[in-house]
Amino acid sequence: MEAFCGSRFWDANLSIHTDSPDLTPCFQNTILAWIPSIYLWTALPFYLLYLKRSKRGYIVLTMLSRFKTLFGVLLWCVSWADLFYSFHELLQSRTPPPVYFVTPLVIGITVLLATLLIQYERLRGVQSSGVLIIFWFLSVLCAVAPFRSKIMTTTAQNHVNERFRSATFYIYFVLLIVELILSCFKEKPPFFSPANTDPNPSPELTSGFLSRLTFWWFTSFAILGYKKPLEEKDLWSLNEDDISKNIVQKLSREWDKEKAECKQKEDVTYRKKSNHALNHVGDGPEEAEVLIRDKRHNRKPSFLKALMRTFGPYFLIGSFFKLIQDLLSFVNPQLLSVLISFVKDKDAPTWWGFLIAALMFACAVLQTLILHQHFQYCFVTGMRLRTGIIGVIYRKSLVITNSAKRSSTVGEIVNLMSVDAQRFMDLVTFLNMLWSAPLQTCLALYFLWQALGPSVLAGVAVMVLLIPFNSAVAIKTRAFQVEQMRYKDSRIKLMNEILGGIKVLKLYAWEPSFSEKVLEMRKNELRVLKKSAYLNSLSNFAWISSPFLVALTTFAVYVLVDEKNTLDAEKAFVSLSLFNILKFPLTMLPQVISNIAQTSVSLKRIQQFLSHDELDPNCVERKVIAPGYAISVKNATFSWGKELKPSLKDINLLVPSGALVAVVGHVGCGKSSLVSALLGEMEKLEGEVAVKGSVAYVPQQAWIQNATLKDNILFGQAPNEQKYQNVLEACALKTDLEVLPGGDHTEIGEKGINLSGGQRQRVSLARAVFSSSDIYLLDDPLSAVDSHVAKHIFDQVIGPDGVLKGKTRILVTHGIGFLPQVDHIVVLADGKISEMGSYQELLKQNKAFAEFLRNYALDENTEEDELTMMEEEEVLLAEDTLSIHTDLADNEPVTNEVRKQFLRQLSVISSEGGECPNKMSTKRRVAEKKPAEPPLPRRNPNEKLIQAETTEVGTVKLTVFWQYMKAVSPVISLIICFLYCCQNAASIGANVWLSDWTNEPVINGTQHNTSMRIGVYAALGLLQGFIVFVSSFTLAMGGINAARKLHTALLENKFHTPQSFYDTTPTGRIINRFSKDIFVIDEVIPPTILMFLGTFFASLSTMIVIVASTPLFAVVVVPLAVLYYFVQRFYVATSRQLKRLESVSRSPIYSHFSETISGTSVIRAYQRERSFIDISDLKVDENQKSYYPGIISNRWLGIRVEFVGNCIVLFAALFAVIGKSSLNAGLVGLSVSYALQVTMALNWMVRTTSDLETNIVAVERIKEYSETETEAPWIIEDKRPPADWPSRGELEFVGYSVRYRKGLDLVLKDLNLRVHGGEKIGIVGRTGAGKSSMTLCLFRILEAAKGEIRIDGVRISEIGLHDLRSRLTIIPQDPVLFSGTLRMNLDPFNKYSDEEVWKALELSHLKRFVSSQPSMLEFECSEGGENLSVGQRQLVCLARALLRKTRVLILDEATAAIDLETDDLIQMTIRTQFEDCTVLTIAHRLNTIMDYTRILVLDNGTIAEFDTPANLIASKGIFYGMAKDAGLV
Repeated sequence: MEAFCGSRFWDANLSIHTDSPDLTPCFQNTILAWIPSIYLWTALPFYLLYLKRSKRGYIVLTMLSRFKTLFGVLLWCVSWADLFYSFHELLQSRTPPPVYFVTPLVIGITVLLATLLIQYERLRGVQSSGVLIIFWFLSVLCAVAPFRSKIMTTTAQNHVNERFRSATFYIYFVLLIVELILSCFKEKPPFFSPANTDPNPSPELTSGFLSRLTFWWFTSFAILGYKKPLEEKDLWSLNEDDISKNIVQKLSREWDKEKAECKQKEDVTYRKKSNHALNHVGDGPEEAEVLIRDKRHNRKPSFLKALMRTFGPYFLIGSFFKLIQDLLSFVNPQLLSVLISFVKDKDAPTWWGFLIAALMFACAVLQTLILHQHFQYCFVTGMRLRTGIIGVIYRKSLVITNSAKRSSTVGEIVNLMSVDAQRFMDLVTFLNMLWSAPLQTCLALYFLWQALGPSVLAGVAVMVLLIPFNSAVAIKTRAFQVEQMRYKDSRIKLMNEILGGIKVLKLYAWEPSFSEKVLEMRKNELRVLKKSAYLNSLSNFAWISSPFLVALTTFAVYVLVDEKNTLDAEKAFVSLSLFNILKFPLTMLPQVISNIAQTSVSLKRIQQFLSHDELDPNCVERKVIAPGYAISVKNATFSWGKELKPSLKDINLLVPSGALVAVVGHVGCGKSSLVSALLGEMEKLEGEVAVKGSVAYVPQQAWIQNATLKDNILFGQAPNEQKYQNVLEACALKTDLEVLPGGDHTEIGEKGINLSGGQRQRVSLARAVFSSSDIYLLDDPLSAVDSHVAKHIFDQVIGPDGVLKGKTRILVTHGIGFLPQVDHIVVLADGKISEMGSYQELLKQNKAFAEFLRNYALDENTEEDELTMMEEEEVLLAEDTLSIHTDLADNEPVTNEVRKQFLRQLSVISSEGGECPNKMSTKRRVAEKKPAEPPLPRRNPNEKLIQAETTEVGTVKLTVFWQYMKAVSPVISLIICFLYCCQNAASIGANVWLSDWTNEPVINGTQHNTSMRIGVYAALGLLQGFIVFVSSFTLAMGGINAARKLHTALLENKFHTPQSFYDTTPTGRIINRFSKDIFVIDEVIPPTILMFLGTFFASLSTMIVIVASTPLFAVVVVPLAVLYYFVQRFYVATSRQLKRLESVSRSPIYSHFSETISGTSVIRAYQRERSFIDISDLKVDENQKSYYPGIISNRWLGIRVEFVGNCIVLFAALFAVIGKSSLNAGLVGLSVSYALQVTMALNWMVRTTSDLETNIVAVERIKEYSETETEAPWIIEDKRPPADWPSRGELEFVGYSVRYRKGLDLVLKDLNLRVHGGEKIGIVGRTGAGKSSMTLCLFRILEAAKGEIRIDGVRISEIGLHDLRSRLTIIPQDPVLFSGTLRMNLDPFNKYSDEEVWKALELSHLKRFVSSQPSMLEFECSEGGENLSVGQRQLVCLARALLRKTRVLILDEATAAIDLETDDLIQMTIRTQFEDCTVLTIAHRLNTIMDYTRILVLDNGTIAEFDTPANLIASKGIFYGMAKDAGLV
């Protein structure tokens, strides 16, 4: 080296052992000068590769760019001036050493390269270059030493050596600084860049390198969030790479590739097999080989591979950062040991100390920056994973077959989206621990071994022993969790049903029985929670005490093995800081491994779902067909799944173009299945089907989206006002629009909640008519509407003169009256076509069909339709939206069950916005009558029925914390805080004792009283562990106590809440309180409080220790605390609001998804898959838009808070150096090792504060719902009616008026009427005349606005609600059943004997069905009674009424959705069994009430007519008109 330089390379006396250090000229000219060049040339190939792939348009040449280039060229000139100067010297025959040629040459070329890079970056659209900033920074850094050294020598010698070189160097130095400053500015955005369309682009793309490194670009957002609560519109758009469309496209591509590969391999395998079968010669080795190969080849396509190919590369960048950070984390403990030895060595020059402090600080800052870059990459990968998985699942759900859909319920599929995708997201964050943990452990052990030798093994042994203990606790906790989830799920499921059927519970006065059931489940749930609290305290004890136990055993072994081993400060505190590094990987590793186990289960589930069979798009031939025909089916057999028995056999059907074909048959004979088969929804087992032209489909259960009425009808078609108005007219929707609050802009709730059954069906029909397709498949659209409306629709739309004439129509119907007008009739029986032909032909054939007609056409003329029309508002079951048919015959409950199975509950996830999709929502009744009040003055056009849920804004009020503390109990809260103080006192005590121990003088190579030292140290540490155990247990108990109180109050209130609350609040929102918010109170808040107290006291004790050992530090505490406080406030305000926005925007993803799943058949029929996929993508993007800033806010916070932590390290070290003379090594070690740990605590403290503020809102939300207004008391002790009341059954309305809710108009106005005991009264009137309201008033579901009702002379408003409701009987309109045994559904309080129950079943014609079930009365009804047909459910309601047998019976449209035979049975039973009771019937089929004593005609809430049927007909009033319409007169 000396020959190269012409002087010494290194001189320790010059550089180290001196008070003003300097470096040798040779070192300056070689190593220092070359570092930047080495860096740039190493980075170059990678960087060029990156630039080649980045396409961002180019940047126009700006002044900034010109100046950068100019200075670059100048730098090159200056460097080469040196080179030419050396040549000049050579010519002058003064031979300079080779270094003067090499270094300028290298520097010149490097600077030139940098200048060219500036231009190349500009062409590739890079606005700010990290590579170059680092290069200029390194150059300046390396030039500082020579700069100082040149100035020092000049001042020392008073004249300048080598003038030319000094001059060029000073110019070079100044130019470098200018370049560094210029490179920190960013260029203008690229030209032609595609991202101009964004209304609110994210500043990330255009921000400079430094801004990205420190996440400075986020600051404006944090300030905005602090100034005002953030809203949707403040959020930035997503980056191009994070948009669902792009991500899902990539992932789908990889997944398809993967599937294709597997398919290819499978084919290859089969070929191989066949070859071997042919040339089978002996059983040689090759045979074995082929078997092995088969096993390997027949692999299933692996979704994991697809994920890795899509997201792997990006993730690996993050892993690279993690590697650097891991290595850096070991630098500070080494520096700490140098610092301690510096403090011991009283003669060391002071600048060493400052250098060490500066290095510690620099190292910590670098570590912070790199760590957060790593997290950024991980979290973004996680976010993209979730987006990708959701998108792929959504796309798959649109094409899977019905049998595949049945194998997983809607809830399960939505779970794939929410829970399983979330698991991937959570795992990715810490996935790198898999390799990082072992690496950190090995490094830490290596350094420990160097300090303490083999006694380290003792400490490691303790750690290793703690791992199985921790994992045992974890396994047990997981088991408890599963058990608790089971209780929780069943509780939520029950709550879901209770809220869905709350009206029925109220009508029957069954609340106490159900309330008991819920509380029983809750008790079990809390019992399990308590068990896991014991475990958690144990694991907390292990977690807090482990570093201590490890240190204790290590030190004890070290000191006791050999008395020559003395414990000095350096060994003790360096080991402590290394043990602290070890703590993290050792606890994380088992967690990551268990996470991986969970995620692999999720992966299997997702993979299984993605591998399901898809519907065969070619099942129905669309092109070729016999001329003149629109639909042809030849010898076809269909089933709902390959493994199920065929539902339709040997179907032969030719439908001429433009014909109207009716399909009729008994309940469950396969009418709807035939329609589904034509749509291609069923599995075609044999035969061929052809359908020519586009198809419109009206399902039996109208499928309505949560959108405006107009959007539901347009369904993505271009609006055409003229056509639209005609369609509304034809479908009789005009009148409905007038009463809806916002006309056709009224927002329809989920599943059409605020429309009546008839309106939903008509909207569904209007959608079909508007689509003007070639073929119309109408699955019983007329059953849900009023008879006169049905007639209107048939005439205007479906019939021979309707809007659709000339189109091919297939109409499934029960309405006999329309049959004479159709072209062909197809009669189905048991899945076969039993006869076909026109009406006349079938009558002539005189087979089953003719007989059926004769039975039911009795003496009526062909206007018979009245009878068969289901009444107006029959609300068929809302869930049945797929092609799942309500009308399955009694003997088929099994297939029905299978078919319905997948409608199970949408697991409540966080469906913030609405109901759980398959609840038979009873709130519909009221909501649906509401439109029918006289048109109010138009409210603002977009008025919604369901008020948007309010998200809390601003800071959480202290009162909420106080409410929670009250629920926990204030005394316990104080005890917990006190325990935490004690715990930290013990911990500080132990460490101070250790530092004291290390200062004990060493005499003759040994320290004295070691055993006493070890004893006290152990006692203090164990005391700390014990207190931790007690405090965390106390906290958990307090939390459970609070959870119990809050839940009980909430439940109590919800059972007492009036019905009107349920009409305006989506069930989902209430369920949310019971699931999500209770979950938060049970399981999120207590651990968060634990974390918060832990980190708070840890930070506090650090400050105390540092201030105690270096009092000067107190000066810095205040500014740092202020800075910390500011960052914390900005962060908490922003992040809380972001979390709220995120959770609000998350539910629409799932509710849209479950909506889609229930409407797949409709979406496919209209071929709207593409646009639904777009909507889903949009919803995911909306959600990620608030999630992404959330990630960034954590990074932003982390960097700032850790900077505060790093400053604490810096000052602790600095003050230790300054006060070196008065300090001993033990104290320095103590204070700096505490400072090194504080960063983590500070960071977590802000996080937990934020979490706590976000989650404590749950208390507020539950409080809000436990304090809603309640209805009248259930029982009023001193006003209880006599036991046999009502004995006569007389009803009297006196001046009675009622409204639904405050602020709405009266629905019944000033009714006066009297009904004698035992009378049979029929109540009729058009939709919305107030028929159902009358029944609700009798039960006081609606309380009087004025006037009163008396029953047997008792004012019903004065007695308790349960006394009233349990003495009346109603057969409600929607037959609601609860999941549980049939017996429970009939008699939840077990009041009646089995004989009585069987008697009731016999009278309600269910006995045959029930006794045919293996479990008889214990027959399990599924949720909503889905394994019974609608007719059977109605009969169960009849049986309930027969059991109660009170003197007053109310029948509310109870004859809907039943075929005529069942209807007759019910009517007959009521006539015979209730002949001495007062019966009120709300009827639409007038023939059922023609023989009643009197008939009450309501019109617009007033009594229009009230007399015997004969008199009313004679008086030719309203009733006469209705009877005439019905063809009864």
